[in-house]
Amino acid sequence: MNVLISKFKEVLYAVLPITVIVLILNFTLTPLDSPTLIIRFTIGAMLIIIGLSIFLFGVDIGITPIGQLMGKALAKTNKVWIIMIAGLLLGFFISIAEPDLHILAGQVDFVTSGLITKMSIVIIVSIGIGALIATGLVRIVYNFPLYKLLTVLYIIILMLSFFTTPEFLAISFDASGATTGALTVPFILALALGVSAMKKDSKASEKDSFGLVAIASTGAIISVMIMNIISKSDKITGSLEEHDEQSYSILGPFLHEFPVIAQEIIIALLPILIIFLLFQKFSFKMSKKEVRKIVTGLVFTFIGLVFFLVGVNAGFMDVGRAIGQSIASLDNKAYLIIVAFVLGLVTILAEPAVHVLTHQIEDVTSGYVRRKVVLFSLCIGVGAAVALSMLRILIPELQLWHYLLPGYILAIGMTYFVPKLFVGIAFDSGGVASGPMTATFILAFVQGAAEAMEGANVLVDGFGMIAMVALTPLITLQIVGFIFKLKSKKRGVVKNVQ
Repeated sequence: MNVLISKFKEVLYAVLPITVIVLILNFTLTPLDSPTLIIRFTIGAMLIIIGLSIFLFGVDIGITPIGQLMGKALAKTNKVWIIMIAGLLLGFFISIAEPDLHILAGQVDFVTSGLITKMSIVIIVSIGIGALIATGLVRIVYNFPLYKLLTVLYIIILMLSFFTTPEFLAISFDASGATTGALTVPFILALALGVSAMKKDSKASEKDSFGLVAIASTGAIISVMIMNIISKSDKITGSLEEHDEQSYSILGPFLHEFPVIAQEIIIALLPILIIFLLFQKFSFKMSKKEVRKIVTGLVFTFIGLVFFLVGVNAGFMDVGRAIGQSIASLDNKAYLIIVAFVLGLVTILAEPAVHVLTHQIEDVTSGYVRRKVVLFSLCIGVGAAVALSMLRILIPELQLWHYLLPGYILAIGMTYFVPKLFVGIAFDSGGVASGPMTATFILAFVQGAAEAMEGANVLVDGFGMIAMVALTPLITLQIVGFIFKLKSKKRGVVKNVQ
């Protein structure tokens, strides 16, 4: 109970800032037409706080132990083909069930009026994720340097980007962020930790605990790009449809979302439960008490995720879209950049996977890398990412690749000079930063602004923001790593003088 209360306090402090900012905007800059939107937003905020607290508690006692146990079991086999097949299957099933991916794929389907179907995006991306998780696990086993593999993967992405249409370029990079969400990140992190923990070299084990999320997220980019190149999709456009009167009822959207999301989360957790029970029967051989604890953790994870996602989808998305449209309609466009930066800054604090990653970073490094430092760096990076996305809507000449190309060249270049532990942390953080809050509230905010701006295309300008959110932490956290490196050198000099 003490742990649950601790999680509740942590989440309360994380979600309150964004709630307060939206309420201030409603009473100052952008009064919303319908008061029911703000009431729904407030109910959504309460559901998010309760749901995220329960989810994080469930992850600690359910998802994380399963991932670590599976990672250790795979490493013990010493057979690369078993690790590859297991990585492929685990990656596919976890990704196909990731709520964030379903949110993004649903929005692509909605904006394109079904031209790009939700299920096609989900399946194609999940195949890519599975293939790259298998590759990442093999990398850990063979001690292949993370920065070299990331260099190869991003060179492949760069080559494919020349043949990808602007619409699919935005969707492919957004998919990479959306796949590393509330469910996949804890599992992938634990899987990497389990495999790397079997190494005798503790330093190598520490470094290899991070980076698998980063490798997995490139699979989403590559798979969507290949889908676009093979299908030879013509140029497509999209727009936001007007909401009907039912969308302005208070409880209607919550009642509508609850069974849909509950079904999605059951489908999400069922494969993990089945795989765990199979491993338990043939490999783990845990006591009934330990099994009961993990199953209880999965139940908490289910309840928490349902509450969280219902709150986000029914309470936050319409408000995000409405605020984006209202601010973009103001004469002074500077407000759009400022509000975008502030919203990006505080939204990252409410991302569930961010809390999982920052705690694991502090645990694995024994407090050497403090979670507050990582959180602060992420806040600055994500705030800048959302602001730059708004700048792209305001200036039609600015295209997504104008940001991504120099950004990834800089990020990959830094991997050769930054301590290798920080390379894994930075690239994992890039995927983790773009979770359900970003994929819903902030994406809706950006799309609302794109719809209100004359000359902007919702499909091209409304998407791509998640790609920016996934990019900026790679740079900000590697800068932190570089600062750590300089501080360590100075300490070394002082010790030598003494």
